[in-house]
Amino acid sequence: MVDPKEATGGAQRALAPGTRIEVRRRYDQRWTRGFEVAGFDGDRYVVRRLSDGTLLPASFTRTDLRRERHETWWF
Repeated sequence: MVDPKEATGGAQRALAPGTRIEVRRRYDQRWTRGFEVAGFDGDRYVVRRLSDGTLLPASFTRTDLRRERHETWWF
């Protein structure tokens, strides 16, 4: 993993390590909760599953991640 400040030339990324996120599932394009940003691998995000602390084997682009949402569907 790369230090986030080194990877961005000192600029802050939109999703910092420790940010709770949702990941877009590749097979149906829906969002799944229960993850956080663990770090960076070049211009991609390394993601940790919160239920067991495991780092996912694939890295993700920013378009496949979003901040965890707390709203309900009718708002």
